[in-house]
Amino acid sequence: MDIQARFDHFNFNVFDLERSLKFYEEALGLKEHHRKEASDGSFILVYLCDSHGHFLLELTWLRDRATPYNLGDLEYHLCMRVAENYDKVRAYHRELGCICYENHDMGLYFISDPDGYWIEILPEKHK
Repeated sequence: MDIQARFDHFNFNVFDLERSLKFYEEALGLKEHHRKEASDGSFILVYLCDSHGHFLLELTWLRDRATPYNLGDLEYHLCMRVAENYDKVRAYHRELGCICYENHDMGLYFISDPDGYWIEILPEKHK
């Protein structure tokens, strides 16, 4: 069998949905594509997309969640490429206070969202 799969979405569970939505729009320009809300109000799924719309980031909010998520050793990350001037974007992220790790030798850095998820930031064309 020759399976022709494609990426559809990736999920992050978030503690404060409005704070996360603001972060992803402000820091990365991601916009809400669509959402699903449970009829009993127990969860909200918000799907964000980039300007190309090829991939969705699902933010899951659970009403009954009482404490922030424990992300363990955080041995995973999402990666985004930015088409704008990379140094200006890095300076902007520095102003937002969301840079959590920089590797100057590799020419990349990571930002951290309000829940502590890491997002790698690369220029559109990586060296």
